[in-house]
Amino acid sequence: MHQTLQLVLAPEIALDERNLRTHILQKLRLREDDTTLIRKTRQSVDARGRQVRVNVQAEVYVNEQPPALLGHQTDYPDVSKSPSAIIVGCGPAGMFAALRLIELGIRPVIFERGKDVRARRRDLAAINKDHIVNPESNYCFGEGGAGTYSDGKLYTRSNKRGDIRRVLEIFVRHGATEQILIDSHPHIGTNKLPVVVSEMRESILKAGGEIHFDTKVTDLIIETGTITGVITGSGQEHRGIGVILATGHSARDIYYLLHRKNILIESKSFAMGVRIEHPQRVIDQIQYHCNTDRGPYLPAASYSLVTQTMYKGVRRGVFSFCMCPGGFIVPAATVPGEVVVNGMSPSRRDSPYANSGMVATVEDEDIQPYKKEWGPLAGLMFQQEMEQKAWKMAGQTQTAPAQLASDFVKSKISTNLRDTSYQPGLHSVDLYDILPDTIAFPLRDALTDFGKKMRGYLSPEAQLIGVESRTSSPVRIPRDRDTCEHPEIKGLFPCGEGAGYAGGIMSAAMDGERCAEQLAVHCRK
Repeated sequence: MHQTLQLVLAPEIALDERNLRTHILQKLRLREDDTTLIRKTRQSVDARGRQVRVNVQAEVYVNEQPPALLGHQTDYPDVSKSPSAIIVGCGPAGMFAALRLIELGIRPVIFERGKDVRARRRDLAAINKDHIVNPESNYCFGEGGAGTYSDGKLYTRSNKRGDIRRVLEIFVRHGATEQILIDSHPHIGTNKLPVVVSEMRESILKAGGEIHFDTKVTDLIIETGTITGVITGSGQEHRGIGVILATGHSARDIYYLLHRKNILIESKSFAMGVRIEHPQRVIDQIQYHCNTDRGPYLPAASYSLVTQTMYKGVRRGVFSFCMCPGGFIVPAATVPGEVVVNGMSPSRRDSPYANSGMVATVEDEDIQPYKKEWGPLAGLMFQQEMEQKAWKMAGQTQTAPAQLASDFVKSKISTNLRDTSYQPGLHSVDLYDILPDTIAFPLRDALTDFGKKMRGYLSPEAQLIGVESRTSSPVRIPRDRDTCEHPEIKGLFPCGEGAGYAGGIMSAAMDGERCAEQLAVHCRK
């Protein structure tokens, strides 16, 4: 017998394996028996009502062998003698592109400016403890990309871009917990993702691919309108049948390179703002409607907020971004002389703090003053200017500028800041001196609105920490919708977040696979 159940249960039943099994056996009037297998296939927490409930989908098998949990296999072929394709960047887009190329019989050669995940840890410690920013190895650059040490969220709305289940299974095959196949908002955790990334690297190398760390691509080899290779920092040339450009949203030097070589790039929309940090218990109490702690079963509560504000007659969107329950705020600058913050959570999400980006859209008129000199790089200059201003006002270290949310709404400098998860420390400033009016005033109005939607959100314990400026790239590298190929340079496949076609680990991974497939089509022409 095989049966699928859709259940709405109390957390103490749904989130306790033994209690769930007992409940299902009683519901189906089955005896406790080794021949009965119960497999949870989906779950989501619903906290909209006064009583929190958990939606569960479960498969029950009685005297029947269940199908394999993982459909995708990772027995990759040997491509050591196959034609080589070049991948610039070893983030999720680059790594998934490499694995897909191997499946298609093409040898991937990855060039990554940063270090492998293990060596990278020392540079993260240096920026946190000593305020030293390594421009080639930091929270954004290095094996696994920005997501490796910035949370590992696997939720995406990009359902039409690729096979989400396939990508999740590849993560599980490389060491991620099977729980990511079940949760509606799956999450690996920044403490576990490095191990998964290391295993993916081993799959690439065992199949005959190459990965070169500490190797920065500084130029592209273009001959009669076709890219035939790249040049690295040592001056060495590397040739391939195509190039997948998967450098991430913070590789500004690549945008400069493309612009200098008159290769078409364009400005795109983006958003900037701050991180807002609360004690996690405050968010739990708001979301779970409880006066004490959330108890032993419920996960650290999260939220998603969005509103529309008006500033000088222009409608401005403000929204929460990359919400990290039970998480930390980390320094994400990529060069000295700037302060950038991002959020992350460990797998257990057991930090006493919750944080989220709180950002406002940047409209085209905001960057018009920069366009005359910088053209398609105008948004990048706007972004960089705010990061440098944050660095100067907070003491010219990685100490971050901060202000209590309630004081920000009242345009009042905070005399006492709260404890924080941000290790380099905070410096009290008036954030209106850092944020452009087009961001500051929409944020102020949005926080007031969010305080009404979530009673207690705009509490004296909430504080704003700046600046959250790397939500996405302000530059897009255009490509053909069907072939993923640059419209001017044959064999060049702009990919992932850095090219403007993804917004997180999952969408970047799926985009990497798609570009790999199109490169394979290209080389067969």
